[in-house]
Formats: sequence, C-alpha cells, structure tokens
Amino acid sequence: QVQLVESGGGLVQAGGSLKLTCVASGRTFLVNAMSWYRQAPKKQRELVATITRSGTTTYADDVKGRFVISRDNAKNTVYLQMGGLKPEDTAVYYCNVVDYVPRNYWGQGTQVNVSS
Repeated sequence: QVQLVESGGGLVQAGGSLKLTCVASGRTFLVNAMSWYRQAPKKQRELVATITRSGTTTYADDVKGRFVISRDNAKNTVYLQMGGLKPEDTAVYYCNVVDYVPRNYWGQGTQVNVSS
C-alpha cells in the first residue's frame, strides 16, 4: 500500500503562482509514475501532468508552459509548480501514483482557487 498526502493549495489571484506538494509513504519502492489530476465542479477529473521515475514528463495542453511537475525520489515527493494561474485552473487537485503491479493510489485532494 501507498499513502499520499497533498499540501499547498489555497487562494491566489489570476496570474499568481502556487506550488503543490505530495508526499508518498508506505511501499514507495514500488512507485513508478506520479501524476497530478484535477477536478473542477461539475466536471470530470482530468490529468494535469505526469512524471515517471526516470523523470520523463507529460502535460495537458492547457497547462504547458505554465505548470512544471518534478519529483524527488529520495523524499518520495512529487511537486507541481503552477504559474500564470487562471480562474479556469480552479479545482481540487489530486496526487496519483501508479506502482509496478500496476495499482493506482490517490491522495485526498487539495483545493486551488484562482480569483479573477
């Protein structure tokens, strides 16, 4: 089992920045890809960014150039640096990890609110 705890959400004005952090614990040696998803009210959860254990990253088109995902394998931590925030980025952001079985694990979510 892997447990995930996110932090760093909050309220920010449009154009501002936030950094989300997700710390994994438990059987972290099995963790492969780490991702951030988000879910806005009345919308489906969507993938924001993914980073593999080796550091390969992928991003949703609407966050490319604004968000940066990174990870520290020694600390079992994944980050999402968000810049140029827009009101449409308002959502609950979830940390997700996939292990080598593969199994999916989710964090509890952290709210990000961007005011116009």
